[in-house]
Amino acid sequence: MRITMVGSGYVGLVSGACLADFGHTVTCVDSDSGKIEALNAGAIPIYEPGLDQLVADNARAGRLTFTTRLPAAVAAADVVFIAVGTPSRRGDGHADLTFVHAAAQEIARHIEGFTVVAIKSTVPVGTGDSVEQIMREANPSADAVVVSNPEFLREGAAIEDFKRPDRIVVGLEDERARDVMTEVYRPLYLNHSPLMFTGRRTAELIKYAGNSFLAMKITFINEMADLCERTGANVQDVARGIGLDNRIGAKFLNAGPGYGGSCFPKDTLALARIGHDHGAPQRLVETTLSVNENRKRAMAEKIIAAMGGAVGGKTIGILGLTFKPNTDDMREAPSLVIIEALQAAGARIRAFDPAGMDMARQQVEGITYAEDAYDVARGSDAVALVTEWNEFRGLDLALLRSLMAGNTLIDLRNVYRRKEAEAAGLRYFSIGRP
Repeated sequence: MRITMVGSGYVGLVSGACLADFGHTVTCVDSDSGKIEALNAGAIPIYEPGLDQLVADNARAGRLTFTTRLPAAVAAADVVFIAVGTPSRRGDGHADLTFVHAAAQEIARHIEGFTVVAIKSTVPVGTGDSVEQIMREANPSADAVVVSNPEFLREGAAIEDFKRPDRIVVGLEDERARDVMTEVYRPLYLNHSPLMFTGRRTAELIKYAGNSFLAMKITFINEMADLCERTGANVQDVARGIGLDNRIGAKFLNAGPGYGGSCFPKDTLALARIGHDHGAPQRLVETTLSVNENRKRAMAEKIIAAMGGAVGGKTIGILGLTFKPNTDDMREAPSLVIIEALQAAGARIRAFDPAGMDMARQQVEGITYAEDAYDVARGSDAVALVTEWNEFRGLDLALLRSLMAGNTLIDLRNVYRRKEAEAAGLRYFSIGRP
């Protein structure tokens, strides 16, 4: 099939490359000429394991191209995906649909023949209706059908998620789109990936509901970790004990410094606003938002407490800056709040992240950036493990201790065991464990 992807950011680029790998002919469009020039030169603007090779292979095969010229790309397409950003709108937290609406208007002007327009951007309930109306006004003669096709990609595992999804959700109001979208995802039938057709508004809500539920699971286990610390229980055993119940499941039950990233913070906030607007308050989601923000600040307080209640003039080493491993994404990362609070308390910060330091430099000032984990430890009074990158999981703790000015390790991801840390001469603090 001939597919055009409008928007070549994280979702658009990963989705476009994977669809091309299925054998479709894909054109990725973006208004950012610098980004398109970089992609045509083989440079990938985001960090996602395996994406550079996937893009290179399909570009070389002629199945994947990049352009700023939307009219020709849309005119030639059987399916046009909208994969532009929907950031939180400043002031009220609603999803900002400016880019979605602009894309819809431009797409409508250049459609030729029957075309399915699939919204892959995360959008509030009813957006498909407004996009349909915008397109109808822009080009009354356009033979287009609008569907909702939300993405469920985890940063750091996006290619695997796209190629082996738990489900593919397509929301439609016009049955003509069913066969077209079935053909788009036909290569996934070999993986037994269920293609779930729903109403368009239902599909739009599924995306928000899924992300908000996972955010609540993270927030729940973090509160359990606080209770474990006060009662002498072990949160990892609690998580395993409840996660083995197949009604609950083990995923997203790892205690830590709170969730961040591009999806959970903005999607939970948007769902709370949607509920408020429709007179159906989402109290659990609203509480999740509040607890998660408090959680990040509490982690800074935990580090300060481990240092005897004061960090003025002390050097604190930070291992990991991104909100999770295998990404360079710093959006809403817990490290940002933690570092800001530590600096406000008078601490000096040394930090290292395998992929996120360039992004961090744009958001945080006054940090000394190190070359690796051991360089972080050099001269630090304490080291805090904030993001559980694989290269932080097997550190030589004795070497780490020998490089430090102090001897305190605060493990906010429960990567290590107390006995091994203490055997290396470290004072060890973790999350939700006695």
